[in-house]
Amino acid sequence: MNIVLFGPPGAGKGTQAKKLAGHYKIPHISTGDILRANLREGTELGLAAKEYMDKGELVPDEVLIGIIKNRLAEPDCQVGFLLDGYPRTIPQADALSGILDEISKPLEVVLNIDVPDNELVIRLGGRRMCSCGASYHIKFNPPEMDGICDTCGGTLYQRDDDKDDAIRQRLKVYQEQTQPLIDYYNRMGILVTVDGTGDIDEVFADICDMLDK
Repeated sequence: MNIVLFGPPGAGKGTQAKKLAGHYKIPHISTGDILRANLREGTELGLAAKEYMDKGELVPDEVLIGIIKNRLAEPDCQVGFLLDGYPRTIPQADALSGILDEISKPLEVVLNIDVPDNELVIRLGGRRMCSCGASYHIKFNPPEMDGICDTCGGTLYQRDDDKDDAIRQRLKVYQEQTQPLIDYYNRMGILVTVDGTGDIDEVFADICDMLDK
């Protein structure tokens, strides 16, 4: 099964991706992870990407698509893949279609995890961090003492990008960026949207039910 996964910040996309990869025995391919792997291994494409990153510039599509093409050609993708974080634009979607045609791996499903903005603000806005690396949520995973880390006793803080205005701006950017892709794949007839507001296992079961059909 060849899948592209969409979902806004806070939708639980990473959690569901890991569960789906294990359930269907396909690799979870995060573009960030494969980019870092190419940088770490010093591949030709990784070095090309590094030149742009060192200058604080975005990695060009032709470099990124080359890295993705190499990853999708690896043996563990023969039975399928779950692609996360790509495409982000219509030109990237067109480039991905070209690659998949070349390697005879047609995209079968674009899975969109949908969660209302108000719910996402609650999920993201409730996160609290500690300098020791521990993380909490004031509603879903609160510390034993309000504002105090269970692990080290340090004072918990809220990241600037987890504050209400910043979250709403992140969601606005995501919607503006992703909606054209939603429309693009909907026209192709391969878009599946699942309600992501339930608990983790409920959402996972709904996704599997849709994919199995």
